[in-house]
Amino acid sequence: MTRERVRVTAQSGRPGAPTRGIALPGAPVDDAEAAYARALRRSQLRLALGTLLGFVTVTVALLLAITLIPELDEIVLLGVPLSWLLHAFGFYPVIAGFAMLYVRGANRNERRWRALRDEGA
Repeated sequence: MTRERVRVTAQSGRPGAPTRGIALPGAPVDDAEAAYARALRRSQLRLALGTLLGFVTVTVALLLAITLIPELDEIVLLGVPLSWLLHAFGFYPVIAGFAMLYVRGANRNERRWRALRDEGA
């Protein structure tokens, strides 16, 4: 007794089309949706790398300013040199500023993605 070989194929109209990722049972795979999702990931990555580069640049500039300007040690506020105060508290506004810029940019990217997705549907 020999068994017959059975060929299993996908139900899509394109035979042999490659699939990527995990598809939920019964969920249609939409190429436009996947393209929009890839575009969103790329734009979020660009935003993250740009924000990181800007943050590192501003941080290094602040460190260089503190290091290369010796006059900051002569300015004393509440018994503490200004260079120490900048080291202690000067970076927090920079961190908060770049965090807010990143969040605004990420929200803008997602709004654009939703608009494209809803327009294409």
